[in-house]
Order: sequence, then C-alpha cells, then structure tokens
Amino acid sequence: MKTVLWDYLRLIENLYQRSVSYWCREMEAKDIIPAFVSEIKGFLAQDEGLRLFELALEACSLGPCLEIGSFCGKSTVYLGTACKLKRRTLFTIDHHRGSEEQQPGQLYFDPDLFDSETGLIDSFPYFRNTIERAGLGDVVVPIVTKSSVAARDWMTPLGLIFIDGGHSYETVLTDYQCWHPHLLPDGFLIFHDIYLNPAMGGQAPYEVYKLALSSGIFEELPMTNTLGVLRRYKTVMVKE
Repeated sequence: MKTVLWDYLRLIENLYQRSVSYWCREMEAKDIIPAFVSEIKGFLAQDEGLRLFELALEACSLGPCLEIGSFCGKSTVYLGTACKLKRRTLFTIDHHRGSEEQQPGQLYFDPDLFDSETGLIDSFPYFRNTIERAGLGDVVVPIVTKSSVAARDWMTPLGLIFIDGGHSYETVLTDYQCWHPHLLPDGFLIFHDIYLNPAMGGQAPYEVYKLALSSGIFEELPMTNTLGVLRRYKTVMVKE
C-alpha cells in the first residue's frame, strides 16, 4: 500500500513539475516575443506562434530555419525571435503576391495589400516593416520568389522547415518535395492549417502532411491547434 501511494505521489509531483515548467517557458516566450505581434496581419493563432518559437529554439542547435509563406511576417516574428536568441539565420520565401484565396474577389482578399498601380497584391512592404519593427533585420533573409525557384540551387542544410504558402494541393506538394530533402536529421517539418475535420478547412496541407508521414522518415509529434509537427528520424525507419 505504501509503495502504491509513494508511486502515486511521485507521479503527481512529476506532472506538477512538468506543468510548472511548461507555464514558465510560455511566460518567458510571451515576455520575449514583441508585443505587437498580435497586430500583424495573418492567420496564425498565438498558441501556434509560441509553438513555432519553441521548436525553432530547439532546431537552431542543428542549423538555420526556413519559412515558406511569410505574408506580413506574423510567423516570421516568432521564428525569427528564436533564431535571434540562438544567433541563427531565418530564411523566408514568399513571392508576396498573395495566395490563391487572397486575390481580388476571393474570401481572404485584403484591399490594404492591393497595389492599384500594378493591379497586384504586394505584402512585401508590410513584411519589411514588421521585420524592422521587430529588430530582426540581421536575422531574417527574405527571398522574394516562388518556393520552387528558391529551391533550384539550394545547398544549405536546415534545422526547421515551416510550410505555410499556397494551400492548393499542387503548391503544398511542391513545397514539400522541393524542401524536405534539405532537412537535417532530428529537424522539424511543420505544416500550418492541418484540419482533421474537412468541415473546418481545406484538406490539401493535411493530405501532404499524411504523405510525408507515410514516407517513414518522420516521427509525428503532438499538434498545436492546426500546426502539424513532424521530426525527421536520425536514421530512416523501414516499414515492414
């Protein structure tokens, strides 16, 4: 009886310490992340941003980080702040002409981002302002082009890849195929907008996420909201 009670008390203590540790990390992150992040245009929830920050802190021990789909820089601030703390580089890839659903007449069209002179979406001025305001000018390297173009001659191994660009199946698949070979063992491959329930949102990111998981080279980690997280195995796992 005493042994059972002792084991139970140890379990409670362990759970308490883990919850306190998590709370302290979250409070620390909230203190470090610039407060204006909530004002930045974008579709990233706060818990997802804090998870990105946490993952990037760990990934920086492996190598630089890469973001595909920066928009106005909301997720960039979370990732970039972690890279700044670890003295690493964050590469960002976005043509800044908006995704399919952000074009005129579409559901997520934002007139503030529409350039009347060119007749095109242009989020890059907003993105650049975000980076300057967050003090990440020496951390973030913006690459203003399509993901597939940037990948063409890429040679740098990466500790983290965050895929949040266009949400058509072809676009998400291209991002995955172009970039996952550059991910280091133990590195993180992260997808945004993973909806397990089709009624909640588009399925293209989830379909590619499942494709990546079925490859046998990734371990599935707990999700945060719609943030799907995979970690590359140190050695390839062969499925029987």
